[in-house]
Amino acid sequence: MNLSLALAQQSPQKSPQSAASAARPNFIVILADDLGYGDVGCNGAKSIATPNIDRLAEQGIRFTSGYCSASTCTPTRYSLLTGKYAFRQKGTGVAPPNSPSIIPAGTTTIASLLKRAGYKTTVIGKWHLGLGGPSGPDWNGTLRPGPLDFGFDECFLLPTTNDRVPQIFVKNDRVLGLEASDPLWVGDTKPSDSHPTGLTHRGELKMNWSHGHNATIHNGVSRIGFYTGGTKARFRDEDLSDHWVRQADTWIRTHQSEPFFMYFCSHAIHVPRIVHERFAQSTKHGPRGDAIVEFDWSVGQIIKTLEECNLDQNTLVLVCSDNGPVLDDGYQDRAIEDLGDHDPNGPFRGGKYNVYEGGVRTPMIAWWPGKISPRVSNEMICTIDYPKTLASLAGVQVANGDCPDSVDLSSLLLDPNGKGRDSLVVQDNGQSGSFGYREGRWKLVRCDSQRANNVELRLTPTKLPRYQLFDLESDPSESNDLFEEKPEQAQSMIGRLQKTIDGR
Repeated sequence: MNLSLALAQQSPQKSPQSAASAARPNFIVILADDLGYGDVGCNGAKSIATPNIDRLAEQGIRFTSGYCSASTCTPTRYSLLTGKYAFRQKGTGVAPPNSPSIIPAGTTTIASLLKRAGYKTTVIGKWHLGLGGPSGPDWNGTLRPGPLDFGFDECFLLPTTNDRVPQIFVKNDRVLGLEASDPLWVGDTKPSDSHPTGLTHRGELKMNWSHGHNATIHNGVSRIGFYTGGTKARFRDEDLSDHWVRQADTWIRTHQSEPFFMYFCSHAIHVPRIVHERFAQSTKHGPRGDAIVEFDWSVGQIIKTLEECNLDQNTLVLVCSDNGPVLDDGYQDRAIEDLGDHDPNGPFRGGKYNVYEGGVRTPMIAWWPGKISPRVSNEMICTIDYPKTLASLAGVQVANGDCPDSVDLSSLLLDPNGKGRDSLVVQDNGQSGSFGYREGRWKLVRCDSQRANNVELRLTPTKLPRYQLFDLESDPSESNDLFEEKPEQAQSMIGRLQKTIDGR
């Protein structure tokens, strides 16, 4: 099967929304990758244009305290789908290329809840939650369990993340375009002495690596891990966003007469930051800035499709990111050198891999022209709250024990006086025992390893005390540790954090 034929776009059709689907809202979650709070215009970016995101912020709710549940991709994605803190589930660190499914069989997810209510459901884009049984993915066979086992009717996936092998698509439960005569192999060790890698063939790379990303080469870029075969199934990095948008457009048009849920997971602005040629050099900040512009374009294209199908008034769109920003994350793409006066964090400290605000407080927007009144909200909301919130809006009951850490914040969306979360736990990758715990203005940072990476948007480790306490109202940059000055506040929060971790 030729991959280009398999990806052929269906002819768009426009028809009025049916009365049946109008009774229940559609839902689209648009998840960016590594997008910082300050990377978008509505949160203060001056030199990177994000008109589509800014438009949604102006017409919807811009949350100033919108959080992801973890400062790395896999645990945030796990929690967004399951409504359960990832630290409660073993194996939810950043998934390797051959990871088996991280979501246990039978787990209730946001998709299964909505499917129960008659919604059509799909996930398009980066998955990074593992595929297959305990032995890992059968790349040349059926990739189950996977999204189809967790409430999704259809899926079109990048199975891991694009700095990890393999560079192929999964459509439903098979690798798309794979030929039996050219089987796909994925492994952790070099398959032969002659196999080209970023170490042995560094001079052939079009984007050089800085650390770690020096195994199998595809499209002039070396990755984490090794693979061979699947030649006609492989994609070109530059075309990723176009593939996602094309699939989203076709899916919306196909299901416009019935209620639907789309989980749209862009790979932008994760490394390797290789944008389509039409976005290259669109900013002065190098590939990282260009990738933000490309992501913003993707958002605009989805909104355009909704409007052309007369669905915009009855569709809730949530825009968020899986964690905060990182600059040099393994490739020499001038993210540091071309940063200039742009601050990906805005007023916050930290970034991807740590639990300071910059790592977990990200852009978050809710757009629903038919229901939401435009405003800025300082109330606290997290991606882990999406399952119960969308279930409530769809009229779905969530059974006791399902989505245990999710909070129904539907009233926050619909009522300008609605309240957000009282407290929230955030984590890093789950490997070093780092947690952030926020209650109102107060933020406790617990770091069992007493070290963290990327605290100042540099991957050099920083030594930290085990506990820190910050007043986010007066000190959003977390620069003034009050742990010694406020012992009663600190000790009470230490206890409540531990109770939450223990599930009490």
